Amino acid sequence: RDVNEPPFLVCTLTSSLGLSEAARFCAARVEKQPCGAPPLLSQASALAFAHRPSSPRKHGASLLTPLFSFLFLVPRQNLSSLDLHGCSRIPCATLVDLIEGLPSLIKLDLSETQCDTRVLSAVGSSCRRLRKLDVSHCKRLVAASLLHLAYDPSAGSFCCPWLQGLSVEGLEPIRGSPDLVQTLAFLLLALPSLQALLHGLAAKAVSLIHAQQFDGTQLAPGFPSLEELARGRQSPCVAEESCRITLPLKRLTEVEEPLLPTVSAVCPGLEEVVVVLGDSPGLSHGFWSWETLTHLTLESVRKRRLGEVLPGLGAQLCSLSLGGFFLEDELVFHTLLSRCSTLQVFSASLAPPVAWGSDELQPEGEALQGASSLRPLELPHLRAFSLMLDPCGHSSTPPKAVVLGAVLVSLLQHSPRLETLALVCLPFSLDEVFERGLAPPGAALKHLQTLSLSQSNVSPHTIHQLLSSDNQLSHVSLGGCPGIHRRHHSALLRMVSQQGLDVCITWD
Repeated sequence: RDVNEPPFLVCTLTSSLGLSEAARFCAARVEKQPCGAPPLLSQASALAFAHRPSSPRKHGASLLTPLFSFLFLVPRQNLSSLDLHGCSRIPCATLVDLIEGLPSLIKLDLSETQCDTRVLSAVGSSCRRLRKLDVSHCKRLVAASLLHLAYDPSAGSFCCPWLQGLSVEGLEPIRGSPDLVQTLAFLLLALPSLQALLHGLAAKAVSLIHAQQFDGTQLAPGFPSLEELARGRQSPCVAEESCRITLPLKRLTEVEEPLLPTVSAVCPGLEEVVVVLGDSPGLSHGFWSWETLTHLTLESVRKRRLGEVLPGLGAQLCSLSLGGFFLEDELVFHTLLSRCSTLQVFSASLAPPVAWGSDELQPEGEALQGASSLRPLELPHLRAFSLMLDPCGHSSTPPKAVVLGAVLVSLLQHSPRLETLALVCLPFSLDEVFERGLAPPGAALKHLQTLSLSQSNVSPHTIHQLLSSDNQLSHVSLGGCPGIHRRHHSALLRMVSQQGLDVCITWD
């Protein structure tokens, strides 16, 4: 940039030149500033040094000099965000020196770096304003390293009081190191503002806190015991009742179904959760106890009826993702969407009705009657919708899917903000769905940007109709569609070129 231009607030060194070249360029600009010019990056608030996988690793050593010449030359007092994801060649000692000079950091990404105990100790003691930290997949970290993020044993004081989000994914238990579940419990108790702890064992740590069976466990010399931390987090006790501990967590991943009651008791304000459903029939009562839940992902180990989740779905959900369920009745799908009128994002991977896998004629009478009686869906906030069906056997006759087709038509007509649509591996014809969905009156799909119909039954005519409609399409995926062949793809590309459309159409 011209040094006479106003200082910019965000600098991302991810150019096509590669990281080392970008760093050399920026460092050279710092050195060549005219006397009296405003300091380059003096007001920068964010730096991102994204690793480029295509860069030869043999150049890693040559990267360090220009990169850190740049980092240490520019004023860093105002830097609030630093992204070093994947910069695995930076030595630990250099990371420590860098972090100790960044007292204003609010967001820090050290994932896939050489971050170790010394680095986390520097983060804990120096970055008092930190709100978000990612140390996922750092091979030098062990469970004991995490203790130093929350507590400084040399000063006898707690650290990172404002940390809200912490990702430690990829950290595995190591023999001789403190128990990982207990370490995660230590973080949950020692970090008062923590709202998201991303690790597969975090829910078990919550369960440990709920049980309060710490037995005076001290994870390492110089650190408070879990029992001491728990006493500081307990709510006022009622006579002859155990003191309750609640946490401000809003996000958890990989919560196994048996842990739902304890997790809901300890985390009453949970907003986003990924639940892994086991083999037990029905759903746990704890599943329905969160009134604050807005983002829900359900992954079932065994195939469950989709209707099992209906009692717990409410109008507060903004995002819903389902996997491992089967669609026992097409009407259930309409009921599900009707109960979630505030949805912004929906994704489902389902097994189709068993009847679809046979060559028997589809009983259309009841289906047509059911489709005609459907109430219109009202999804005014829906921005992204994805439905993927498992292959439905070896039937040579495509299913009619009258009801499910009517549900999709209603969805297209009554989702005015829809931007992303994926209908994957749907064996019944989508031609009538789009023809009815786009029919006037109305302005269906006006904001549609991305469309995936991979492995679904759709004709070239429907794709032409979509390209000619009033929308914002920029990408169409037709991979594996049985009705689309190479000649059709070529014709679609010619149409895009002749009409000057800015649309990418992929086909295999």
